[in-house]
Amino acid sequence: MILLDTHIWVNWILLGRDALKPAIALAIEEADRVVISAISCFEVALLVKGRKLELPLSTGEWIKEALEQSGVECLPITCIISQRSVKLTDIHRDPADRIIIATALEYGAQLASYDTEFPSYPELSGFLLTGLST
Repeated sequence: MILLDTHIWVNWILLGRDALKPAIALAIEEADRVVISAISCFEVALLVKGRKLELPLSTGEWIKEALEQSGVECLPITCIISQRSVKLTDIHRDPADRIIIATALEYGAQLASYDTEFPSYPELSGFLLTGLST
């Protein structure tokens, strides 16, 4: 299972395979299951609202299509994931990123991300795909 960070998911859906580092694109193609955290839907809506992202459809329609057409599953934010996110090493304070990390850890998923802070999380050792290896 591979969990896509929000920016990976958006770029893959909007721009295609070539928008990703080859190792990440290959990992997505070879994964038996590709997922996102529900918090990524929040982040997309927030980016659209703040005019930092423009989508070809309304936010709700785009999210629905992006999930259905790609076969990506949306994992819920559970109480366990919420609690685990708070217990992570204090690297940075972005709650959405912490939820994404906790989701990957809770499901034992590889986390695909270009976030430069993520490699600092000792909890992600063996779970992080940055596209720099593989």
